[in-house]
Amino acid sequence: MLAPSVALLYPGDRALRDRSDPGESRFAGLFQAFGRAGLRAVPAVYNDDFADEVEAQLRGCRVVLAWCNPIEGGRRRDRLDAMLRRVAEAGVLVSAHPDTILALGTKDVLVDTRDLPFGSDVLRVDSLAQLERELPARLARGPRVLKQYRGHSGIGVWRVEAAAAGSLRVRHAQRGSTEEVMELPQLLATLAPYFEPANGGHMIDQAWQPRLAEGMVRAYLVEDRVEGFGHQAINALYPAAPGEAPPTPGQRLYHPPDDPRFQQLKQRLESGWVDLLRSRVGLPRERLPLLWDCDFMLGEATAVDTERYVLCEINVSSVSPFPGSAIEPLVAAVQRRLVA
Repeated sequence: MLAPSVALLYPGDRALRDRSDPGESRFAGLFQAFGRAGLRAVPAVYNDDFADEVEAQLRGCRVVLAWCNPIEGGRRRDRLDAMLRRVAEAGVLVSAHPDTILALGTKDVLVDTRDLPFGSDVLRVDSLAQLERELPARLARGPRVLKQYRGHSGIGVWRVEAAAAGSLRVRHAQRGSTEEVMELPQLLATLAPYFEPANGGHMIDQAWQPRLAEGMVRAYLVEDRVEGFGHQAINALYPAAPGEAPPTPGQRLYHPPDDPRFQQLKQRLESGWVDLLRSRVGLPRERLPLLWDCDFMLGEATAVDTERYVLCEINVSSVSPFPGSAIEPLVAAVQRRLVA
């Protein structure tokens, strides 16, 4: 049998690994595309409980494409990252490499790029004492969004707004959350876990973007080319009507890279923004993820930029689902890397 060239790593249990059925995974279309290109792709179902077994499998491949959230099933991916580093040092191409994730896929990237064309009013908060001291003055200028260092699915992302009599209106972006009214000490107690060293030891404070009600655009990239878009009209922090519960986030709709609504964003990314971004975080082009995405909010227009896009976050750890238009370019990028 032809030795596998590509391993697709994603989390699962022992039963899922024992079956290792490409057809039942969410990457069935990608497995098929690799087959059409003459590359044998295999599932590498991962769990910390059998990490050594997965590592032995990956060392027999040439490329590993990994999908695993920063926290998966209640576990951090520290052991997985250490294993992927060893596999990469052994000569296997790993994407996204854990070091690339640290450069692009944490909320620190918002601070690193705040002065770039897609940046915004954002700063790093290194302690609860700093948050207590500085947040009230910032809230006097408008709502803020406090984000944990590394997370996914809205977990650890909080919108905070000044309310009557010195209280605060607070809303967690995690699905199913509702707005709460609390005092500053209660907010500090709620956010305290994010300042623990194990959770990054700090938070990122970003100005609220009022045009979030117009939706969020996700640009999917294969290396430095945009290969599709996702648009979500109602998102996790969509403003709620007074006295009403926030609306349930809507489905993200996927669109090809030539969708006319997003050509300005595509052109900006491909003609300069990606280079600005990777230069700022010290990432050479060959270390760009094979598949990643950037979430953008619509920003307030300026005299020189009538349509502003503001970076909300970059997803590198587990970019799935993704538009079908990205599959063939992803396979082609893997082929190029194998030749190189």
